[in-house]
Amino acid sequence: MTAGPKDRKRKMTRSVRELLIVLALEVVAVVVTYVLRDFRTVADWAEQSAPWLVNLFLASTAILALAFVVFALRRWRELRQEVAQRVRAEEELRESEQRLKALIENAPEGMHTHDLRGILLDANKKWESLTGYARDELVGRNPVDVGLIPREYVAKSVRLLERSRKGEATGPDEMELMKKDGTRIMLEVSTFPVRRGGQVEVLGISRDITERKRADMKLKETMEELARSNAELQQFAYVASHDLQEPLRMVTSYVQLLARRWRGKLDRDADEFIAFAVDGAIRMQDLINDLLSYSRLGTRANPFGMTDCNEVLENALNNLRLALDGSGAVVKYDSLPTVSGDSVQLVQVFQNLIGNAIKFRREQPPRVEVSVSKNEEEYIFSVRDNGIGIEPQYHERIFLIFQRLHSRAEYPGTGIGLAICKRVVERHGGRMWVESEPGKGSTFRFTIPTTGGEQQ
Repeated sequence: MTAGPKDRKRKMTRSVRELLIVLALEVVAVVVTYVLRDFRTVADWAEQSAPWLVNLFLASTAILALAFVVFALRRWRELRQEVAQRVRAEEELRESEQRLKALIENAPEGMHTHDLRGILLDANKKWESLTGYARDELVGRNPVDVGLIPREYVAKSVRLLERSRKGEATGPDEMELMKKDGTRIMLEVSTFPVRRGGQVEVLGISRDITERKRADMKLKETMEELARSNAELQQFAYVASHDLQEPLRMVTSYVQLLARRWRGKLDRDADEFIAFAVDGAIRMQDLINDLLSYSRLGTRANPFGMTDCNEVLENALNNLRLALDGSGAVVKYDSLPTVSGDSVQLVQVFQNLIGNAIKFRREQPPRVEVSVSKNEEEYIFSVRDNGIGIEPQYHERIFLIFQRLHSRAEYPGTGIGLAICKRVVERHGGRMWVESEPGKGSTFRFTIPTTGGEQQ
């Protein structure tokens, strides 16, 4: 630690004071030597001519002697304190070094030091465990010569050593290591130049990330396989639903033709069976159309652009105009933000949510409130209605494809609307959920990132 100006001034003052005292003692010594050399002559002269001078001399000598003793005692006390402080500081330093050594020795990370040539100087227990070598087998040797660093990583090791010679800290860098038994592990290595005993050494800290790398690789492979599977499934759903359209149209047309031509000409059972066939064909056609729409969310989606949600909501309300007028529904909404998204798909979201509020209404006219809030990362849209509500155990199920909570006689539809909404929101990088109780209406919420979601 560097001394401050006050400390330097204090030390200089004490040094000057000590120098003056030493000079005074030297003068006294010279005078005493001269007097002792011819003491009798001076004594006789002093007794005859100036007896007061003898008394003054004796008094001065006594005072100087006393001052010398006081100075010697004070200096001895200061030296004793300095020695005690130095001993205490050395003990504290030794204890600190022992604690630091124990921490390093038992650290959960591999730690070692090497010089600027790469020669290993020391290592802890964890480093021995990582390498499989005993400490004595490594100290004084270069890890490259030992075979710790595989050939393909030698150049990288040399580059890191060059940076250490320039006094730079490095890492964390991934480095493969060859253990004594020949197995390879992946390490995350950081190095720091440190000064010790006037020499610069390099402290290395190593963490075994082999399992993490394996998990990352497995996760990457799983995600790639899942992406391929999803793409194939989407393509299959699209092709299947598209290819089924034509034969289904033919079946539906002929069944409807049978119903028109033979209704009332056969018995009651025949009319009922034909009606079932027509209804089944129409429902199958609706399911296939909905499946085709669902598959197109990813295959035929528009690129994202800046989208004014006020215009999106207006388009959705225009599409629902007949249903709104027929039910007497009232829709209130706040000023909505502009987001990065697919305007066509966002219209589908609002149209499905408001359409559900109209469909699943109670006796009073539907009331729908659309609002939005914002946090640091996303907009949170809310569509609240006064409808029949949803029991809590069905809050997740309603977002699955073709899942219905009511019979077709009660409420028409295939059960695809909320599945489409959820998928659109997820494509925009958001989340969707519902808060509802039976008889108290429902509030559907979904988020859209403020910075624009990922197109999935």
